[in-house]
Amino acid sequence: MPTTKAAEDRYTAEPFVPEGADLTALREAAAGCRGCPLHRDATRTVFGRGSAGARVMLVGEQPGDQEDRQGEPFVGPAGKLLDRALAEAGIDPAEAYVTNAVKHFKFTRAEPGKRRIHKAPSLREMTACGPWLAAELALVEPELIVVLGATAGKALLGSSFRVGQVRGTVLEEEIHGRPERLVPTVHPSSVLRADDRERAYQGLVADLKVAARALA
Repeated sequence: MPTTKAAEDRYTAEPFVPEGADLTALREAAAGCRGCPLHRDATRTVFGRGSAGARVMLVGEQPGDQEDRQGEPFVGPAGKLLDRALAEAGIDPAEAYVTNAVKHFKFTRAEPGKRRIHKAPSLREMTACGPWLAAELALVEPELIVVLGATAGKALLGSSFRVGQVRGTVLEEEIHGRPERLVPTVHPSSVLRADDRERAYQGLVADLKVAARALA
């Protein structure tokens, strides 16, 4: 195992990803990831959750405050909204595999001791975390990936990705060496921030219905 500083300087999780591991072993290994400096301030690694047999994989940006504290993805307000939208669209949330492009919470504080404010991960940090997502995709082999927001889209499809241009459509792309079908949509946290929350929520549901039809 590389030294922490040397691993951080390389900005890649690759040395920490065990070959031939199942999801349980991957999750255990990810808990010790030091592939970039984000691990220093985060409470813990937040790995994906769900079955290796899941037909759909939902990929978000990174853990939020509640996820960082609890060690599970999508357990905060955005996660609860996402579950409701999935169910309304005809996708059972319990049968989906949910994860994030980046496994550590990146944040800033206005003042010491104040609330932790989400900060978008850089392309370098997303790339560093890519081997974990590649390993999850190889094990789950989902029929469809739902891309939640711009950052997840950039992590999977490159820096030119714009969610507004392709949301609610079925894309076919090669991701980490595998042909994949993807449906991009907004991140549920953007619905919570929207001026017209109901309209934003219905837009998310409409995109997820496209995903449900692609799985039918």
